This record gives sequence, structure tokens and C-alpha cells, in this order.
Amino acid sequence: MGQTDFTAALLDPEKPVPEGLVDPQGRPAGKRFDVYRNNVTSSLIAALETGFPVLQKLLGESSFKTLATLFLRAHPPTSGALQRYGDAMPGFLAGFKPLASLPYLADIARLELAIRTSYHAADHHPLDPAGLDPEAMMALTPRLAPATHILTSPYPIYSIWRMNMVAGAPKPAPVSEDVLITRVNFDPTPHLLPPGGRQFAEALDGCTPIAAAIEAAMIAAPRADIAGLLTLFLSSQALTLPTEKVQ
Repeated sequence: MGQTDFTAALLDPEKPVPEGLVDPQGRPAGKRFDVYRNNVTSSLIAALETGFPVLQKLLGESSFKTLATLFLRAHPPTSGALQRYGDAMPGFLAGFKPLASLPYLADIARLELAIRTSYHAADHHPLDPAGLDPEAMMALTPRLAPATHILTSPYPIYSIWRMNMVAGAPKPAPVSEDVLITRVNFDPTPHLLPPGGRQFAEALDGCTPIAAAIEAAMIAAPRADIAGLLTLFLSSQALTLPTEKVQ
């Protein structure tokens, strides 16, 4: 019996108990294996529920459990770190025909996965411009911090996330949205990027001065609120200097 066969049987109750499995008394381990299989499946589904709370709300508890069961059979875990299980969910949803009428779900999964990835990212020292004059500030060449992620979607993924996570949040408008995910004190937070924000972030590669990144933002969005943009990236600790050694 190979490891692949054992894993397939473990995650699918329709498959028979693998041959050769016995209990401590040497008897066929059918019932014991069924209990173990149920516990493993329940743990993996619980991990996906924890990792994708908005996805669960959008689908409903029952439908999400069905989706999670199909997902774990197609993508069994490759490590024991259950808190990171589900990396393949966005791609799985993108190709999942029964939910093809809800194409934004894959991007919602990307957002939730990015939030989790941000939480586990390496520590960093955020860029602090205190004491710098404007010219020195514009000459800095920061990069995005390890915990910072930029997502672009043709769907209002930030607004959908917010409606499901923040009481009283308005219903999403049918627009595309860019999202900045940052982490302050181990609390990852999504932010809606204003016009020019994505281009500003993409320009900050550790070699490009802030002044040039601002120019890229203004080319993309001539009316961009540059002061607001800088405030967002600095206050959310989205940037770090390229010479920093992350821990």
C-alpha cells in the first residue's frame, strides 16, 4: 500500500479501508480507521473554516462543508501545519464549475489567504520618515514589507470582505478593486487602495525612489491623492528599507 493510496482512503469515506491495516490485537482495523478518517476530515474542514470565514459566510455552512470536503480530497495537506492549509483554494475555486456563476469567490479566497500569509510573514522594521526633510524622504528607496500584499481584482473583493466582517458596512458596488494588506502588531488588515495606489506599490522595489513611485501613481491616476497615499502606506507599516534583515 503506497502513501498516496492511504491518503486517498483517509480522505474519502467511499474508498475501502486499505488492506493490511490491523488493530493492536491483529484484527482488521475497519472501525478504528473510520473513526480516524472522520477525525482527520473534520480537522481539515475546521482548518478551512478558520482560514476562509468570508467564503464560508458567502456559501453558507452546509455548502462550504461540501466544498471543503471536495477540496481536501483534491488537495490533501502536504505538511502538519494546519493553520496554513488551503493554499490551493483560489485555484481550486477558479476551476470549480458548480460555482462558475460566482467568479469572484476565487479572488475572495486569494484575499483571505493573503491575510493569513501576512500574519505568518517575517517581522520587519517599518519605514519611519521621522526627522527627514521632504527631499530626503522622496529619495528613499523602500520596498514592500514581507507582510504586505497587493491584490487586484475585477470584482469588489474588499467591499465584499468588509460587508461580511464589519457590522453595518455598505453593500458592494459592481466595480473592480485593488487591495493593500498590511500587518501592524500581528493584526493583518485589508485596505482599499485609492486610484494610483497599485502603481505606487508596484514601483517600490527597493531600488526606486519614492518620488519616482509617486510619478508612476500620477501617470496612472492624475488626480491621485498623493498625501493620502503616503499616509496609508506609512501608517499601515507597509514599507521597509531594502537593507533591513528580516527576522
